[in-house]
Amino acid sequence: MEVTPLSSPSPIHRLHLRHKEARFLAVPSTLLCTRRGTTTYVHPILRTSHNSPPCSLQAISKKHENVSWLSVSPKLHVQNKFPRDVVVRSELTAAGSAGDGYLLPELKLESKVRGVCFYVVTAFSAIFLFMLMLVGHPSVLLFDRYRRMFHHFVAKVWAALTVAPFYKIEFEGLENLPPPDTPAVYVSNHQSFLDIYTLLTLGRSFKFISKTGIFLFPIIGWAMFLLGVIPLKRMDSRSQLDCLKRCMDLIKKGASVFFFPEGTRSKDGKLGTFKKGAFSVAAKTNAPVVPISLIGTGQIMPAGKEGIVNLGSVKVVIHKPIVGKDPDMLCKEARKTIASVLTQS
Repeated sequence: MEVTPLSSPSPIHRLHLRHKEARFLAVPSTLLCTRRGTTTYVHPILRTSHNSPPCSLQAISKKHENVSWLSVSPKLHVQNKFPRDVVVRSELTAAGSAGDGYLLPELKLESKVRGVCFYVVTAFSAIFLFMLMLVGHPSVLLFDRYRRMFHHFVAKVWAALTVAPFYKIEFEGLENLPPPDTPAVYVSNHQSFLDIYTLLTLGRSFKFISKTGIFLFPIIGWAMFLLGVIPLKRMDSRSQLDCLKRCMDLIKKGASVFFFPEGTRSKDGKLGTFKKGAFSVAAKTNAPVVPISLIGTGQIMPAGKEGIVNLGSVKVVIHKPIVGKDPDMLCKEARKTIASVLTQS
């Protein structure tokens, strides 16, 4: 048998092969084996590098007068069964997950009905209370530009009216809350869209951080603007830096800020990794860090299922403030404190 490369002048019927699943394919090379009276098609010799041996080779012989172009073995290549692990590095100080998570209740029609009713109550109550905030806004800008306690009182009433028909909130450790006029950095775990409603019922004038797109929502987005919620563009390093600078400026002027250090909602109730931003702000401004554990919101309205409201109750645990000048230490202690309650629930 004679082996000739593709550049051979022998009559060759080109066969175009697609490698949709080849993850580790570099440059395939093909050989043609010729014998008098037959044409033999050879699968590409897959190589992961120019120096590595061939991964697979298979020949299919056909007579010239009956060449079938569809006679191709489905096994075009051999994949690496043991791909290398991908390591993602980021500036996360408190890694790992805490707690065993929770089991979501079975989705029922009544949960969807409650979800519709929840948003109806939210919308109607928001319209009236937004008008109240709008009327009082000039006075707020003149006398309480940074804390905006009047607006936060209205927001507390709105949140309490909205959640009252759907779930009960139990508070623990209210004595650990700093005085209303003491600036602090509040942090908590993040399980659900209901976390915001629940935290607003505390009645503290802290500034949340929210995606810029939410400010475009009618009524709710406008009310957030009046409250002084801090906008943030995700995946934008400049926006993140401006956000942290604004948080430090607010604390220096007597206002408090609120962070979800995980950066996103947990889908299984487990506590995710914490980012350092909130704790850097606290360390640089000497503000106390107030850890808060939220239990139950993710079971009532799971992340990604904002259209349903299940039956259940919520518990809010306010822990003792943590003070320090080392962001890594603050991050580690805050996460440990929040996780200590979640693992017991």
